[in-house]
Amino acid sequence: MTTLRRFTMDDLLKFNNINLDVLTETYNMPFYMLYMSRWPESFTVAEASDGNLMGYMLGKAEGEGKLWHGHVSAVTVAPQYRRLGLAKTLMDDLEETCENVYKAYFVDLFVRASNSLAISMYEKFGYTSYRRVLGYYSGDDPEDALDMRKALSRDVNEESIVPLDHPVRPEDLEW
Repeated sequence: MTTLRRFTMDDLLKFNNINLDVLTETYNMPFYMLYMSRWPESFTVAEASDGNLMGYMLGKAEGEGKLWHGHVSAVTVAPQYRRLGLAKTLMDDLEETCENVYKAYFVDLFVRASNSLAISMYEKFGYTSYRRVLGYYSGDDPEDALDMRKALSRDVNEESIVPLDHPVRPEDLEW
């Protein structure tokens, strides 16, 4: 049995089985603590009946006006728990929070343009590619990101997901 609950400080000492995976973007401890303090309802963990952490969602709310939205900073599942539908469960939970708590217009996320597996998964969840962000991922192997979005019920005409016809640079991002 899987339980979804809020991420706690103790979980920071128990999530290496998830974060050490090469497909997971990781952050420093102050970053995780910021999310726990500012958006606790959007930082959730999936826990197995034996207490092991199976995956987590790191989300937040940001923007202004019709750009008020939920953002997926990270959603990840430990390798041994993949293909069980946990990513969908975590995404659904965040979308519900964005809809009912934040009253957001849409949910967005950034994904490496080369990560066709993740892009396909997000498309199955109802997300569409809104724009390409040139050089979003830096480091030894810089890469573009796709900004993928899913409109929520507040965006009645789905204006938030009409794709841009040109790429943008990271410094052009609104948030």
